[in-house]
Amino acid sequence: MLEEYINKLRPLVLDLVSKDRSGHNIDHLERTMKIALFLQEHEGGDRIVIGIAAFLHDIHRIMQNEEGKFISPKDSLGKIMEILNSIDLEEEKINKILYSIEYHEVYSWNNENNNYEDINTLILQDADNLEAIGAIGIARSFLYSGANLNQLIYRSDIPLDNSFDFIEGQKEVSTIHHFYHKSLKLADNMNTNTARKLANKRIEFMKEYIDEFLKEWNMEK
Repeated sequence: MLEEYINKLRPLVLDLVSKDRSGHNIDHLERTMKIALFLQEHEGGDRIVIGIAAFLHDIHRIMQNEEGKFISPKDSLGKIMEILNSIDLEEEKINKILYSIEYHEVYSWNNENNNYEDINTLILQDADNLEAIGAIGIARSFLYSGANLNQLIYRSDIPLDNSFDFIEGQKEVSTIHHFYHKSLKLADNMNTNTARKLANKRIEFMKEYIDEFLKEWNMEK
């Protein structure tokens, strides 16, 4: 049943994200959905809600690119409702999808309130965060910072300090600083055990990459 819904939604979503160059394209949505469904198999939750929410979770990013200003997930719910109207889905599931998308970028570690215990939302957040780390996460971060923020790769004159809390929509000093401020913290802040195990491996790769990057930057042997 989920596959039938996604097949109906895909042309609509593909049309919206076809011009994206920020790492929030159809490939990202498909990968996030696959990760979310893998987590659902191990952690529970509603497969249809989690799958569709993951597939539609970044509509606000597309709106943000078009309007040239920060758009929150909540601001995208109207557009998502328009998309969901193309499939025959009961109101209860629609409400759960909208809830998960609205709150998937709320992090307790960033002094925000994510005390919800909704497994669908927690899995969506984990899946999206897993996409932000590891080899693909590194590539997407550089792509996004260059395409959307005109951001430098690195600034050696500003110390790398991981005590800083990243705030969504805030421009970073550099992409390498972003890794310290947010990405490297994600493994310790995954909501589910399954995601935590996947994240630890990806974070280790990121640390190795950053170490090599800094050695090359500083011309160290």
